Amino acid sequence: MNRIPQHIAIIMDGNGRWANERGKERSFGHQAGVDAVHCITSECVRLGVKYLTLYTFSTENWNRPADEVSALMGLILTSLEEEIFMKNNVRFKMIGDMDRLPDIVQEKIKELEDHTAGNTAMTAVIALSYSSRWELVKATKQIAKGVSDGKYKMDDITEEFISQHLETAFMPDPDLLIRTGGELRISNYLLWQIAYSELYFCDTYWPDFNEEALYKAIYSYQNRQRRFGKTEAQVEEEEVKSDK
Repeated sequence: MNRIPQHIAIIMDGNGRWANERGKERSFGHQAGVDAVHCITSECVRLGVKYLTLYTFSTENWNRPADEVSALMGLILTSLEEEIFMKNNVRFKMIGDMDRLPDIVQEKIKELEDHTAGNTAMTAVIALSYSSRWELVKATKQIAKGVSDGKYKMDDITEEFISQHLETAFMPDPDLLIRTGGELRISNYLLWQIAYSELYFCDTYWPDFNEEALYKAIYSYQNRQRRFGKTEAQVEEEEVKSDK
């Protein structure tokens, strides 16, 4: 319990395949995926995780069949239950292109962010209408305009400066990135932020990703040495010093 990742990011994959294997419509899998979100959110709070970021809908997902997109928007709207966040003392945040979302979804998100702003146990973040390349282009345009307007100087642009212009400026980078569903790719998710995150891939479809599956991912994380470019010996020496 003394090595729980403070920020876990998850690519929730496999809802559609989970439903297809059961002879159901893909929407059935997405609904089951919502139940998994509630389960993992509650468990992360219990474990002491401070930030949980869930890849909910990418900018590329707008290219899916219109009926599936419509069903997903409806499901997102109904699944954002304030009671769940208030019961667990969780603050709700969204990252992504808000302008592309239906007005009713935008209103629900803003309302939920406002009502949960004082909660302190954990921050649950949904990446909705989000992609990392979209985010980086947006940040680049903002910085370029600032330089053009004389607000910033070229020498102001550092790694930290860029991070401050990203959607995720309010939270630390992920310690652990989990992808469910058996695929071995990042899918345009938090590309800047996961530069030194530990990556964990599993075959479990998201609707079946329960507390035990979460423990396995965290256990894998705990048994790795995070070096951030240093040597193993350097890290071990630092750990010895910190224990004294």
